[in-house]
Amino acid sequence: MHVLILGGTTEARALAATLHPEVRVTSSLAGRVASPRLPAGEVRVGGFGGVDGLVDWVRAHHVDAVIDATHPFAERISFNAARAAATAHVPLLALRRPGWVPVEGDDWHPVGSLTEAARALDGLGERVFLTTGRMGLAAFADCPQWFLVRSVDAPETPMPARTEILLARGPFTLDGESELLRTHRVDVLVTKDSGGAATAPKLRAARDAGIPVVVVRRPPVPEGVRVAATVEEAAAWVHG
Repeated sequence: MHVLILGGTTEARALAATLHPEVRVTSSLAGRVASPRLPAGEVRVGGFGGVDGLVDWVRAHHVDAVIDATHPFAERISFNAARAAATAHVPLLALRRPGWVPVEGDDWHPVGSLTEAARALDGLGERVFLTTGRMGLAAFADCPQWFLVRSVDAPETPMPARTEILLARGPFTLDGESELLRTHRVDVLVTKDSGGAATAPKLRAARDAGIPVVVVRRPPVPEGVRVAATVEEAAAWVHG
């Protein structure tokens, strides 16, 4: 059996390790990170060339099932995967980590996009911890606030004029995130609703410090696709 796993997320790597070597696994990485953590099994890097390219690859490599384990904000590939799986007549499962949920003490400000997040900063704070990744910084380029931008790889311009870059890769700890907020005198956090445990400590740190959090909501996902919330559920689907 040959399973194609789309994505280089923590869940994607864990699923590849769970299935391999009993199942032939090929993980497809987008190639946006210079030195990604490679999963078990076979690995390919780069795009497929749209829906048609993905269909051709699935057929040429005799893929029996596709698992969309991409980042919750990688919306294009999720829709391409749904269309390609239907065209190639192979089963598709979406492995989607649950989103974060505010709890008592949180001061969340949900928005629908990075552009809305930039607008929401007015009146919330002057020193921003921006954890939305290196893509999309242009949305904040005209903001007057000071930004601490954390990403795995160095971002490119355009970006805010007053920016400090912090290159780091999760998982992060509560103590580390709390110290970062204190050291940089952060008074507002901006994040995407990525879900998962690796980067969640920043939310607890912000809550403890009484810092408002601008949360970018997840984009829409394809309808009619079976969803697994955990690696164990996804593995059971493959073996079932």
